[in-house]
Amino acid sequence: MTDQAFDSAMSRIRQGDKQALQEIYEAYIGLIYAIILDVLRNKESAEDVTSDFFIKLWDKADYYKSGGGHKAWMSAIARNMAIDYLRKYRKEEVTELLDDIESEEFTGKTVEQDSPVEREVIADVSIKEALSGLKEKERQIINMKILGEMTFQEIAEVLHIPLGTVTWRYRNAVNKLRRYGYETGF
Repeated sequence: MTDQAFDSAMSRIRQGDKQALQEIYEAYIGLIYAIILDVLRNKESAEDVTSDFFIKLWDKADYYKSGGGHKAWMSAIARNMAIDYLRKYRKEEVTELLDDIESEEFTGKTVEQDSPVEREVIADVSIKEALSGLKEKERQIINMKILGEMTFQEIAEVLHIPLGTVTWRYRNAVNKLRRYGYETGF
């Protein structure tokens, strides 16, 4: 979505047009979810905060100023919402995680070997393992650049770091991922 299309959609939201919010949602759900998930590291919580993000976007449409780079603006809001969520619910999530681990250990559930489900889980684990080999700041930049299709300049503005630092971290992250065998998409 171009800056002009986004500005138009935000103007329509201010007038109560729900279709405009749907257009923004469809264009940016992946980016917003990736940013929030990168901070929270919990799918369910990330889904909740992502939903809250679009509600907040509707409620705060009057505060949007065009011309400032809408992706950077939305990314900053999403990241701040995720950080606020962590501050509020961190202890609760740790308790839930421990409960989940205990229940998995004691249920004895297994997946049939070589099943499609097992292959998908193994592929997902290897991607997560490769991404976990990155530093948090490198992982953020990869998510913003690839999933969010943001420019290095937009990423620098969102993260409040110099452009050269963004490109340097991106190159380091890509090199690390290539060592894990992920060549495409970079």
